[in-house]
Amino acid sequence: MKILRTHHDLKTWRSGQGEDVGFIPTMGNLHAGHLSLTEESFKNHKASVVSIFVNPTQFGPKDDFNRYPRTLEADCQKISELHQRYPHKEIAVFAPAAIEEVYPEGFSTVIRVPKFDGFLEGALRPGHFDGVATVVYLLFQLVKPKTAYFGKKDYQQYRLVKQMARDLGLPIHVKGMPIIRDAGGLALSSRNQYLSPVEKKDALYLFNTLSHMKKLLANSSDNAPLLKAYAEQEMKNDPRWQYLEVREARRLSTELPKKGKAVILGLLKVAEVRLLDNMETELS
Repeated sequence: MKILRTHHDLKTWRSGQGEDVGFIPTMGNLHAGHLSLTEESFKNHKASVVSIFVNPTQFGPKDDFNRYPRTLEADCQKISELHQRYPHKEIAVFAPAAIEEVYPEGFSTVIRVPKFDGFLEGALRPGHFDGVATVVYLLFQLVKPKTAYFGKKDYQQYRLVKQMARDLGLPIHVKGMPIIRDAGGLALSSRNQYLSPVEKKDALYLFNTLSHMKKLLANSSDNAPLLKAYAEQEMKNDPRWQYLEVREARRLSTELPKKGKAVILGLLKVAEVRLLDNMETELS
């Protein structure tokens, strides 16, 4: 396993790998969800890159960039242990030693995908998705992967990256991967470490609510008004909800198709920790 600390080292390593490279962009503090993306890349590509970079441009003024956990040594150990199951595959960890390794000095460009602003995460965290789109584009240019793997827990982010890659004509397949959950159903997240055992049990209310809403929808857009009324009552009864909605899965429109995919999305705050989750369903 190669640990690359500069963009020059990454480009040198990348030049010897050919076209068949998978990419997993992360901010580190890896858990089983991240590792599932890495394993999928191992299965599908001769070489893989995991980036570990805490991106400053996606942190808002109320977010604490400096407090985000940096666990590079432990992250590399987890990747190395997984790699032992795929010893014939190449793996590099791109962990920039400085912000300038991704954002050159004087960098002043922002990539914005406006259709994802103004609702859900875009409404609650102004500028966040600009930071995501910009850093992902820059990493794509450095890694030049065949396929990039994103977990669907951050569903709006996943759809935004797919839209950006399509709009800019990037020759990269953006592949969404299933949410990895613990035994109780809680979606794995780096944020979960801030929850006490009691709070983790309380957090299952998010999973249970989404599961109930999926049953209420019953694969029919005709039930959308019922679902909307249920969600509105939930948010009225429990101020911990930041949003709770059902939307068309591809464009995240509020108009549900008669046939196709829908997604139910929720954000619940538990002990000041923002917990995101979603469930996809097929309408027929």
